[in-house]
Amino acid sequence: MSTLYTIPADSIYLIAQKLWWFLLVLGVLVTFHEFGHFIVARWAGVKVLKFSLGFGPKLFSRQIGETEYIVSAIPLGGYVKMFGEDAGETISPQDQQRSFSHKSLTKRTLIVAAGPGFNFLLSYLIFTGWLAFGTPLFIPTLEELTPTVEAIRPNSPAHLAGLKVGDRITHINDKEISTKHELFTTVAQNQGKQLTIDVVRGHSTKTFLVTPEVTEQIGNEDPVYLLGIEEAAPVVNSVLPGSPAMEGGLQEGDRIIRIQGEPIHTWSQMTQIVRKHPNQSMDIRIQRNGAMISLSITPEAHTLSEEGRTVEIGKIGIMGPGRTMIRAASPLLAPIQGLRATWGWAELTLVGLYKMITGEISSKNLGGPIMIASISGEAAERGASNVAFLVAILSINLGILNLLPIPILDGGHLLFFAFEAILRRPLGEKQREFAQQVGLVLLVGIMIFAFWNDIERLLQ
Repeated sequence: MSTLYTIPADSIYLIAQKLWWFLLVLGVLVTFHEFGHFIVARWAGVKVLKFSLGFGPKLFSRQIGETEYIVSAIPLGGYVKMFGEDAGETISPQDQQRSFSHKSLTKRTLIVAAGPGFNFLLSYLIFTGWLAFGTPLFIPTLEELTPTVEAIRPNSPAHLAGLKVGDRITHINDKEISTKHELFTTVAQNQGKQLTIDVVRGHSTKTFLVTPEVTEQIGNEDPVYLLGIEEAAPVVNSVLPGSPAMEGGLQEGDRIIRIQGEPIHTWSQMTQIVRKHPNQSMDIRIQRNGAMISLSITPEAHTLSEEGRTVEIGKIGIMGPGRTMIRAASPLLAPIQGLRATWGWAELTLVGLYKMITGEISSKNLGGPIMIASISGEAAERGASNVAFLVAILSINLGILNLLPIPILDGGHLLFFAFEAILRRPLGEKQREFAQQVGLVLLVGIMIFAFWNDIERLLQ
């Protein structure tokens, strides 16, 4: 007896779509990275033999000048092959001026560092272009992303169960939780069922049973399951120019206390009320520098169209905690703010990587190609600007990961050069070979672990 398994046509289309965006996003990242090595090598007078996108068997190649340009079968990286790259290679005296290994330590360092450097440059150019068009840019901090209870709505499921402000959620139903995104996603996936939540309070661990509540749906929106700790306190972090909030007098740092006489305790609670009052004037009481102030604000109507039905919701144009935003007052200031954005995301990546190594953040957050394909497809569904934003973030990640002092990565080569500068001579061939083998094993291990995390996410 045999059973025939078939894949639905829409699933095949979805997989193909995600694969296409994965190849596009990864292709841009790898091309920019390898082009950094290539262009600086050419500037330094080094002969470049091969410029390859991907590894493994050749799919396509073309010789242009002295360089062979290749597209290979495995699209998980790329490489630039330079003349004289191997220190043990025999090179005639007349060819030494085109050899990588015979260049000065400074030039070799610049060539190797150019790959990650161009990744940071790509992110900077995207962020600067984004800001030049007047669009605010989101730059989170790790503290804003961690699942720590910052505000609790009275009589909410979390409040009734006994959770308190300052509790850090570590597990839900034995699943490790290390980010707010994981927290909200896990709650949503359980669709209102009772949850077992472990938290760290001070120096002890406590366990609570919490049953989420379902928010009132607007139109055909999917139900939202809340614990009463979603987002943070209702403090205005930024006000969008020309928005109802700005016209009504709201300012950065204001804490919303009441809306239409109803006490406000969390950001999500405030959002739900505003959404229900499009084009309706609302009395909003705020706290500003210790003083109580009353404002009148009319939310702007925004239209949602789902399954042929049109629904209006209200928005006032503010961002709250966990939404650290920067913007350029004019296109001329965008390059300066672009630097700030690039540094902010790089700092977040470095701190997150450090905390992952020390165990403060779960290593389950490490993702591989499947995760990149998934988020690339999701970004594409929201528009080209979201794909560009994703490329910028991933480019920073790629730049930082390549700078890790692991032999076989750019950071490993830079580490060898640092030893060479200190010892006044290159490391021995056997030492370099051993380090490369260790680096290869370590890198393959990381890739397998990332793949395994991807598979676990799919199964979940």
